[in-house]
Amino acid sequence: MNSTLLIIHSLLRWIILLTGIWAFIRALQGVNGKPYTAADNKASLFFSISLDIQFLVGLIMYFVTSPLMQTARADFGAAMKDGVLRFFAVEHTFMAFIALVLVHIGRSKIKKAGTDAQKHKFALIFFGIALLLILALIPWPFRAALGRGWF
Repeated sequence: MNSTLLIIHSLLRWIILLTGIWAFIRALQGVNGKPYTAADNKASLFFSISLDIQFLVGLIMYFVTSPLMQTARADFGAAMKDGVLRFFAVEHTFMAFIALVLVHIGRSKIKKAGTDAQKHKFALIFFGIALLLILALIPWPFRAALGRGWF
């Protein structure tokens, strides 16, 4: 079961990156004077939903199926001294949560904003920071010791 969830978790990263980049580009274009449209809302909604699903899959792995997380939870003190265990047990999880919160705050601020320019500005700021965090938390194949496959 863990290997299936790991594959799903890995594939969802690409959906998150695509929807996040889509939402960010729409916000970037909007800052230059374009109106906030239904397409902008869809981009941010899909970004938010994909993050929600990813975080749920990650939580299931964290608390139920992942042998790596079971090892980390068995001796958390020792896990903090191991870079790989610390990354997945704390850094990866915490940054994912922060990115998720930023996207939800951004969507909330967009809904409350008075002008289209404000909506695009909030999207640009919150989605941009979330995307940077997401890029940092992914265990890319080129990251020594942490690297996972592309899929």
